[in-house]
Amino acid sequence: MLRIVIVGGGAGGLELVSKLSKKLGKKGLAHITLVDRNQTHLWKPLLHEVAAGVIDKNSDGVDYRMHAARFGYHFQLGTMSNVNAENKTIYLDPLYDDAGELLLKERTINYDYLVLAVGSVSNDFGTPGVAEHSFFLDSLSQAERFHKALLNQLLRINQEKSDSAKLSIAIVGGGATGTELAAELHHVANLAKNYGMPEMSASRLKISIIEAGESILPALPERIATSARIALTKLGVDVLENTRISSARKGAFITSDDKPIEADLLVWAAGVKAPDFIQQLGVFETNRAQQILVNKHLQSTTCETIFVLGDCCGFMQDNGKWVPPRAQSAHQMANTVAANIIGIVRGNVMKDYKYVDYGSLVHLSKYSTVGSLMGSLVSSSMFIEGRLARLVYISLYNMHQFAVHGWLKAILVLLSRKVSNIVGPKLKLH
Repeated sequence: MLRIVIVGGGAGGLELVSKLSKKLGKKGLAHITLVDRNQTHLWKPLLHEVAAGVIDKNSDGVDYRMHAARFGYHFQLGTMSNVNAENKTIYLDPLYDDAGELLLKERTINYDYLVLAVGSVSNDFGTPGVAEHSFFLDSLSQAERFHKALLNQLLRINQEKSDSAKLSIAIVGGGATGTELAAELHHVANLAKNYGMPEMSASRLKISIIEAGESILPALPERIATSARIALTKLGVDVLENTRISSARKGAFITSDDKPIEADLLVWAAGVKAPDFIQQLGVFETNRAQQILVNKHLQSTTCETIFVLGDCCGFMQDNGKWVPPRAQSAHQMANTVAANIIGIVRGNVMKDYKYVDYGSLVHLSKYSTVGSLMGSLVSSSMFIEGRLARLVYISLYNMHQFAVHGWLKAILVLLSRKVSNIVGPKLKLH
């Protein structure tokens, strides 16, 4: 039986394992294994909401073991440390419990086809002090770590008698993550007064977004950036553009002209790269963002039995641009890899991957949603905002749920989330 191993249960990885399990696993045509270092999947565009505390991984996440039992694949909790492409074997690090006790020794998993969907990590570009003094938001554990620190700071400010006492948060990176987090934090500061912090409000919050480029949201059309900048400014967020950070220390980012931007919480959201261990494997060709280079079928350029998708995949388009690390890219890549692996089993010709940009959306909490629709959705780029943009944003998450759960289960999950939002707390307090 064909052995298919997928490493990484993010947006693309989980959608892929769902498709392959339906088409191959349940029909006895393949033995499918998913490997991930976490026990729970959460759609990565929602991490800033976990960090702010407006959603809970227990209600919005997907437990891999439960999902595997339902779809008929195998789940292995662990971190891949090495791959032997010649022997078609991957190695998983030893697994320890919270007390440091060894649970599982180093393990090996053999495969016929391997899919790497290990995502991305924050790129601090080697900026001194950033790794030691900043929060990152590229994983569920990091988002939860920031949320705990945020709650502690909200409690501290609530106890301060002076109205001049403010909670200051500096966010480096004016992309979607940074701008969406800023708006969500403003919302959370107002929510806190209803949950045991009566002296807390957004008026006691000072948020700065620091962007090295000429404009926030540099990858998006100027009209979207302008609309987002106006919305953030109305909330009292300081938008500092053309401001480069040269280092960080405890309690402050230092600009290139040696000026400190002091804050109680420092957040780095200024770019991503593929995980460092990919280059350290010495198996793949990579680009400057450490992404694995692939051919037109999304196979590694060094080994045709290894497919790559998502943020760790380096695919050069005909226009000379790399496919951007977005959820829609991972979704499209998952479809192509699924079709190609199924095609291999059935003896069909493999499909070429072609990225289609359907537009971009930025959701600024309850205050605003702005974006553009393009590609095959409309004849040309169309700017949208307000309720229409919010509806499209929600539909993207719903599409991911349908791909992961199937229609019936997804509808039940979405209904459950709707009920939870109505009857449950609006702010996670632990």
